[in-house]
Amino acid sequence: MMSADKRLETARHAAREAGALLRAKVGTHMGVRSKDVRSNLVTEADTQSEALIRNIIASAFPSDVVLGEEAGASVGDTRHRWIVDPLDGTTNYAHGYRCFCVSIAFERDGAVEFGVVYDPMADELYEARRGAGATCNGVKLQVSHRDDLRDALLVTGFPPYKSLGPRSNLGPFSDFMSRAQAIRRDGSAALDLCAVASGRFDGFWEPGLHAWDVAAGILIVEEARGRTSDYMGQPATLDAGQLIASNGKIHEAMVETLRPYAGS
Repeated sequence: MMSADKRLETARHAAREAGALLRAKVGTHMGVRSKDVRSNLVTEADTQSEALIRNIIASAFPSDVVLGEEAGASVGDTRHRWIVDPLDGTTNYAHGYRCFCVSIAFERDGAVEFGVVYDPMADELYEARRGAGATCNGVKLQVSHRDDLRDALLVTGFPPYKSLGPRSNLGPFSDFMSRAQAIRRDGSAALDLCAVASGRFDGFWEPGLHAWDVAAGILIVEEARGRTSDYMGQPATLDAGQLIASNGKIHEAMVETLRPYAGS
């Protein structure tokens, strides 16, 4: 337990320190480049944030593995793995749009034990430990109670790839436009999941996701008494790519809408 407590405290500290770095640099001139496609960006702040987080973790737990979006996986004890997105919402960040966060999760023997998501502009620290609930700045989180998709406010995201193709989200977006009350698109999957956990949104879906996008957020939703799954309604996994998260009450209606797009 002491080890778990120390790791969670390390995650909080790393998220806040990285968030402070991002907050100080937002809106300033910095190097920005594309990764595999023009719309998939990485900034100097991404790499600096990840380096800072890796150093903090390595100082406390040098044998643990760290999987980060920018530098991949380190060498170490694979039973203890940290999953890090040093800047979720990079495109927002590069344009000075202040919707971005730091996401850190810790996985023991293949199961995520805790997750932390920090929004540095709102100074909101979301966290969850498996079996112990979810909080934001120490206040308990609870998903919404809306039980009709027609009354639901949904949120989604679009992968940084061609809009027409196997990972397109245009079909589901169009379907939900006619079935839900409204849809938002904020550009940070981790923050979207935290907003579902806090009841601000009733449901979320997105294709083309990676483990670092969702590892912390999935646990935060589940510990706020929400539900997560893939597009077929099967339990969510970190490498599924397609994810649904909801308050549970509208989940089956979301699965019904998204099932035709499963595996696409």
